[in-house]
Amino acid sequence: MPTNSIYEFRDYTLHPGQRDVLTELFEREFIETQEALGATIVGTFRDLDRPDRFVWIRSFVDMQTRAAALDSFYTGPTWRTHRSAANATIIDSDNVLLLHPHRGDVSRYSAPRPPLGAPAPQSLILVTLYNLELGADAAFSAHYAAEIAPRLRDGGAAPFATFATEHSTNSYPRLPVRENDTVFITLTRFASVAAQEAARAPSAPQAPGLISTELRRLQPTARSQLR
Repeated sequence: MPTNSIYEFRDYTLHPGQRDVLTELFEREFIETQEALGATIVGTFRDLDRPDRFVWIRSFVDMQTRAAALDSFYTGPTWRTHRSAANATIIDSDNVLLLHPHRGDVSRYSAPRPPLGAPAPQSLILVTLYNLELGADAAFSAHYAAEIAPRLRDGGAAPFATFATEHSTNSYPRLPVRENDTVFITLTRFASVAAQEAARAPSAPQAPGLISTELRRLQPTARSQLR
């Protein structure tokens, strides 16, 4: 998996009972076609605790590549052919965070993409999303490195990658992102749900600029490279 500088964390709310429908369509039609145009589909996930949420992560070399890749895909034949079927499953697709890597490497837990029909892995990706006050990026990052990260390591829940908000102007405004939000995100891998439940999570941290903390337990779909 290439080292890209721009990431999207895309969290879709679906109509009840439609997640498997969208997952099948996405894995069949929307992975290789996007990657051929300059995107990298990093991971696709089912939210373990929210049955009507489909989460996926894609990345790009830079903001200019992102604009060109998205324009080519969303005006191209694959999306034109399948957009009605995809959109019929979705209530909201605008919950999107634009990020850049902070530390770590997602390729550590990435694998060659499995073929269609492969079984889903048993692993779990725990996403911790720290919602921050505007301008608190640097202060929180320093506090995280000094205070939070050591406690996560001690509890057997050390993240393998961290991300921060990318504050550049949205280079493809046709697709909204949460431009007014500031976040810090960590990704931690567990071999199974049981392993995640056995880990000792630290108590909610008191940190400069921290508004709230969200936990998302994501199970990779069958063709997710991040697994």
